[in-house]
Amino acid sequence: MLQKLRENKLVSYFSLFTSFGTLLCCAIPSTLVLLGFGASLAGFLGEYPQFIWLSDNKAIVFGLSFLMLGISYAGQRYAATQVCPIDKKEDCESTKDWSKPVFFITLGINIIGAFYAFVLPRLL
Repeated sequence: MLQKLRENKLVSYFSLFTSFGTLLCCAIPSTLVLLGFGASLAGFLGEYPQFIWLSDNKAIVFGLSFLMLGISYAGQRYAATQVCPIDKKEDCESTKDWSKPVFFITLGINIIGAFYAFVLPRLL
């Protein structure tokens, strides 16, 4: 049981980092250009051209990110029905408590990134 909670924790972390990938791909560059910092963005991408791959493959990035969020949500729903072991009860309960806010923060970051990547370019 404790192993399943550790796996759920790993999935939550992975979904958080894939959501940060969506921010790097789309939301932050769009915001910088919108605020007039296009030259700063060009300098940054000139120094780190690997980030261009994220923008070119944003459908893959967002697809993986939403997939990981779905797996994380399913893992949290499953873990909520399980009883914590007596010897690790405090650790188990604290993990259950903080995994929900991490999930919702990650979901919010992903939705903001999706808005910047797919909706905002069509509006402007």
